[in-house]
Amino acid sequence: MDLIFFDLDGTLLNSASEISPFTKETLSLLGKNNIAYTVATGRTMLSAKNILKGHVFSLPQIYNNGVTIWDPVEQKLTLENLLSKTEISKVINIAEAHGITPFIHAIDNHQHCIYHAAPLHDVEKELISRHYLDIQAKILPIEELSSDSQVTNISMIGSADAVAAMWREFNTHSNLVAYSGPAIEGRLFSWIDVHHRLANKGVAVSSLRHQLGATNVICFGDSDNDLSMFNLADESYAPENAKTAIKELASDVIGHNHADGVAHFLRERFSL
Repeated sequence: MDLIFFDLDGTLLNSASEISPFTKETLSLLGKNNIAYTVATGRTMLSAKNILKGHVFSLPQIYNNGVTIWDPVEQKLTLENLLSKTEISKVINIAEAHGITPFIHAIDNHQHCIYHAAPLHDVEKELISRHYLDIQAKILPIEELSSDSQVTNISMIGSADAVAAMWREFNTHSNLVAYSGPAIEGRLFSWIDVHHRLANKGVAVSSLRHQLGATNVICFGDSDNDLSMFNLADESYAPENAKTAIKELASDVIGHNHADGVAHFLRERFSL
């Protein structure tokens, strides 16, 4: 049994952060040919909800870089490797030292909540007003963060230099891992996402491989957070726009995500 895992941003999605009509048609062809596929993304469930709406993703889905697995058939949410109070405090302290507002993502009472202090920069205010409100998350002051909150990850946006410095600090911590990349807000800004070090796509992919009885795992991805699943995949493919490290690890490099590279490859690979 082939089992395909798609990263979203920079991989399956185009420049408008959408699944193009051509890619949508290709996914439909996969389904008609009984080829199993799902997503493995750093996005939260809510931020991916509108993107996946109208597309058939019926198998368990991996979110938050492996922290969250959602089974749409059984309506079951599984959370693994959440951040502890000590780890949350560490992230907040480092962010504050760099003048960056941390956005703490948690699942509380089956609701996606985002806790944060007062934003310090316009780019952070825009993130709240244009993105977080659109995904219908519950936006709350950081003072309301409970010791019982199930914190999946902490995300931030800021100047590229500040984010790079934070990335180095987070990745020296034994229990933390940080992923970063250029922000859509412009080349002067970068985003960063911090998780528990044990949380990664590879662990979640291995779990679903065993659960679904897959004999051949095929992964598509473009960035650092995809390396863990590339390391265990039977086949791994990086689009032309991927980071150098992941292209070097991939079985092959395929077309650019803006040009439906994944979809064109799948049609040839499976004779769709």
